[in-house]
Amino acid sequence: MITGGRELLNFCSNDYLGLAQSLDVTAALQESAAWQGVGSTASHLICGHHREHALLEEELADWLGYPRALLFGSGYLANLGLLQALLGKDDVVVQDKLNHACLLDGARLAGCELKRYPHGDIESAERQLQSRPEAAAMLATDGVFSMDGDVAPLRELARICKTENALLHVDDAHGVGVVGPGGRGSVAAQGLTSREVPLLLVTFGKAMGTYGAAICGPADVIDALIETARPYGFTTALPPALASATRRSLSLIKNEPWRRFKLAALIARFRRAARQLGLPLLDSSTPIQPLLVHANAEALRASRELQERGLLVSAIRPPTVPEGRARLRVTLSSAHSESEVDRLLDALAEVLKDHLMPPRLAKATNR
Repeated sequence: MITGGRELLNFCSNDYLGLAQSLDVTAALQESAAWQGVGSTASHLICGHHREHALLEEELADWLGYPRALLFGSGYLANLGLLQALLGKDDVVVQDKLNHACLLDGARLAGCELKRYPHGDIESAERQLQSRPEAAAMLATDGVFSMDGDVAPLRELARICKTENALLHVDDAHGVGVVGPGGRGSVAAQGLTSREVPLLLVTFGKAMGTYGAAICGPADVIDALIETARPYGFTTALPPALASATRRSLSLIKNEPWRRFKLAALIARFRRAARQLGLPLLDSSTPIQPLLVHANAEALRASRELQERGLLVSAIRPPTVPEGRARLRVTLSSAHSESEVDRLLDALAEVLKDHLMPPRLAKATNR
């Protein structure tokens, strides 16, 4: 990546499988644009819904095991549209406190009551649902949390949603393509199906390397979204060439499992060495590997010093994360080599030398 005229090794991209730079995916984009043009020219409901959109929706639904899928311009728009379409002022949505901002904004747009539970706290989530037994209820959660890299306890959340008659929606933007059998995400990783998790968000700008998103769910819900989700009906559809590129990306995810295997090996290598070095790792088995430094100024300093060493790692500070929880957010990709990961580790040990934990404590903290 070129920044300020300097070439930097990128460790903050969400391109977990290296597909954003794939020649196959790029070729699919170019080939489709050559005969379909650059833009879709209208919303899906006018004349912007092309054959490539329909095929992508069918292939996504089939791969993820859902009856239907519906394309949106982005994951943010998808969550705004979903919550606005399904919830009203007399309804309630219960959310993890570390959910992505689009889920919170979706609740505000819907005008429903928003209740938030401490991160990963199943008992608190259950109490929140029980507090409004008369209301139509949804529980919405990230599958993989974007700043901590940990995975939601979906089995337990599915259980309480069944007990409390609530609809479970999982935003798996950072899970699909990376975790679970065949890369089908955190829902599949925990042995769940569309029966337990009726609504699933998959985005294309992370592991798939393109742009856009889809909501997967029951046919009647998808039909309702088509009719009432404003971010779907009142904006121009994704370019069909992007849908074609995403179809090619999906094919590569299915047929080139080596990308996930290599990524998993790099994650294990990074965590093993980080524990040995005493780096302040959070507990994550995903490509998102945060290093907690607490103070905003320290995170910014460390990020600058890494950039001076030719490495791009973002400093994440409030309000993106809670006060006192500033961190370096390292993200790994199958496009990285072992030597590049080792180079990053050496640099982190230097710039975070005042934050290193004794190896025994680091190992215990990051089990």
